[in-house]
Amino acid sequence: DPYYRFNDVVYRWISLDNWTYSRTFKTPFDVRKWQKVNLVFEGVDTVAHILINNVTLGRTDNMFNRYSFDITSMIKEVNFVEVRFSSAISYAAEQSRCHKAYSIPPACPPPVQKGECHANFIRKEQCSFSWDWGPSFPTQGIWKDVRIEAYNHYHLIYFSLTPFFVRSTQQWSLEIESIFDVVSSKPIAGLVTVTIPKLQTQQTYSVKLQPGEGSIVLLVNINKSSTVEAWWPNGHGKQIGYNVTTTFIMEAGYQIEKFSKAYFRTVELVQEPIPGSPGLSFYFRINGRPIFIKGSNWIPADSFQDRVTYDTLWLLLKSAADANMNALRVWGGGVYEQDDFYNICDELGIMIWQDFMFACALYPTDQNYLESVRAEVSHQVRRLKSHPSIVLWSGNNENEAAIASNWFSIPHADREVYIKDYVMLYVKNIREIVIAEDKSRPFIVSSPTNGLESVKEGWLSQNPYDTHYGDTHFYDYSSDCWNWTVYPKTRFASEYGFQSWPSFSTLEKVSSTEDWSYTSNFSVHRQHHENGNDQMLQQIGYHFKLPQTTDPVKKFKDMIYLTQVMQAQCIKTETEFYRFSQSEIIKGEGHTMGALYWQLNDIWQAPSWASLEYGGKWKLLHYFAQNFFDPLLPVAYEDKGVLYIYGVSDLHMDQELTLKVIVHSWSSLEPVCTLAKDGVTVKAQSALPIYKESINDLLERCRNCTRKSCVVTFYLSGEGGLQSPMNHHFLSSLKDAVGLDKTQLSASVSQKGDIYVFDVQTTAIAPFVTLDVGNIKGRFSDNGFLMIEKKKVVVFYPWERTSVEELEKSFTLTSLMDVV
Repeated sequence: DPYYRFNDVVYRWISLDNWTYSRTFKTPFDVRKWQKVNLVFEGVDTVAHILINNVTLGRTDNMFNRYSFDITSMIKEVNFVEVRFSSAISYAAEQSRCHKAYSIPPACPPPVQKGECHANFIRKEQCSFSWDWGPSFPTQGIWKDVRIEAYNHYHLIYFSLTPFFVRSTQQWSLEIESIFDVVSSKPIAGLVTVTIPKLQTQQTYSVKLQPGEGSIVLLVNINKSSTVEAWWPNGHGKQIGYNVTTTFIMEAGYQIEKFSKAYFRTVELVQEPIPGSPGLSFYFRINGRPIFIKGSNWIPADSFQDRVTYDTLWLLLKSAADANMNALRVWGGGVYEQDDFYNICDELGIMIWQDFMFACALYPTDQNYLESVRAEVSHQVRRLKSHPSIVLWSGNNENEAAIASNWFSIPHADREVYIKDYVMLYVKNIREIVIAEDKSRPFIVSSPTNGLESVKEGWLSQNPYDTHYGDTHFYDYSSDCWNWTVYPKTRFASEYGFQSWPSFSTLEKVSSTEDWSYTSNFSVHRQHHENGNDQMLQQIGYHFKLPQTTDPVKKFKDMIYLTQVMQAQCIKTETEFYRFSQSEIIKGEGHTMGALYWQLNDIWQAPSWASLEYGGKWKLLHYFAQNFFDPLLPVAYEDKGVLYIYGVSDLHMDQELTLKVIVHSWSSLEPVCTLAKDGVTVKAQSALPIYKESINDLLERCRNCTRKSCVVTFYLSGEGGLQSPMNHHFLSSLKDAVGLDKTQLSASVSQKGDIYVFDVQTTAIAPFVTLDVGNIKGRFSDNGFLMIEKKKVVVFYPWERTSVEELEKSFTLTSLMDVV
């Protein structure tokens, strides 16, 4: 296994060598019957020389491009095809050496990443040269389909459907674009019929295809008497698609029939002045409705893309939807994902913020490079633009910020040349192609960006992190993460996060006994973020006691548990801050309309910012996300000794609810006092204060309570079983808590149909109660919870066959009091 222990470094020789893929094949058809025969590569990673029967067809240098070679005159009955790869590392180094006029930083990743240099000089998955959460595996090979296409007359290369809603006529239309290769030397005429049975729509067009490659665009007006049901993001409605049949019957005699799905939805990125605030808003309106974006950031699911199957993607994306997410950002240092990924997002209602693949670096703009990028962008936009899930194209990850904040220490006198390159690449090339290819969704040049303000400042703002515009990325590992005042009251938080370690069961597969300590060579080797392991300890130390046990394996497991508790609690605090800031402006800041934490998934088994471990297991953060992204949530925070509770709602209707506030002393399962506030109005799609009390009054009212001896829990409930998750507010650090006792926790397991029920019992209040079943794949209904009642029922949803016996054998139950 390349992921075992230190193999990422041990196997580096593979990426330094050149490799050739070759085979002999028989042509399965009579070559003479076809006017044109192509050899098509959907994906070549990355630098290769391609030959058939010892004749050079061409060269490739872009992993994200599609390559098609005309082999009509070379194909025989028996053929020998070769793809001769060159080391991506050597190629990137050579490209960098050839760029003599000026350097293009960064030259190399930080040493802690154990990576390779000059990733920015090759159009390849940037993180395959290493990243702060992933290994360096600079792969080479054929990473997507390769096939032979033979055709006469004409051939369909790309086909896309994009919906538009015409305000003036209140009518939906569908733009159908088809890109053809026409072999004949004169134009071909014919008819195209588009049928959408469910919408009683059928239209026929006469078209003429010119020789060579060209496109035809048809505008289909949807029958006005049909009700079009829109595609909605997860949590806001259904994901309805309509079957469309498009039939091309051309004079040359043969027909092409294309079956596809059309989804109707509109997307606007709203950037307009806000009363009482400088700057502009930054939020998404879907089908005319403002939507608060809840979700995370997606990175490649594996260093080896061919290991990423449909099931891998389904599991990860379904876990995102199950945690109440409605969006993911496909981050610009990975790959444009496979078709299955976007199909699943369409089905689950997960909106995609799609970066182009440029990240954390400056890039060259010589002619060859730009031509390659132009082909890449046009191919990817054509391939992906029919997906309703994609709501935004974004030019790059953090490159505006890299220049604005001078990450690479560029002398002021030299800045102009880099700014010029930046505008040339993202504005004059990428943006122009995107706008020409796809007018159905917004484009921004970078993330973070000030949006329209960046445009006004010549595409590069002074401070892309300005909270009054656009989106922000925010990381702070040294401040206490429970202190909400350190977080930016931004218009849109598109990246923020904290690290944790994956479960012991995940690490065990790729390590050996001597690796099982927080300071082992293995643990240091897997941490690719400078001082990452120490930062986690520091953050834990603010609120929890560090394990003192002398049993090394128990100590390691306790550390893993604490990093997950800390990460979950940190991101909960920060996300709840973004959610309760959506309806208010304070000192000109606020109206936050998006929270995408960094990051959803993992590329290997290592400490990282992810909430899903490699293999899909949920960390505590992911269970917390299910709650902090709930459509209905009460959120508490303290300001100058006053406790505020906000009612946060993504529901489409106002609700009359009851707020219950329950105060417990740590030493007893019986509440000290309970307050029920009836007739609380929680407004649709907003966040407004519903409760306010000074902590002193609260402690006075609930006698025998001090900050250290009591904890506050609260939830909202209404008619018809509507209920928010139970939320909590700690009045002090848990390391200072008084009365927390070691508890007897136990659980029994039973099977009910396809699911398993865990009846958990406790003898005392238990914080962060965590159920774990080791390597058995599946997830719990809740985890990492504060247990304030004697009994709690937790359901386990298995992802594979298991049994009560297997679950009992692997089961462990941990709470904060078990860390000694």
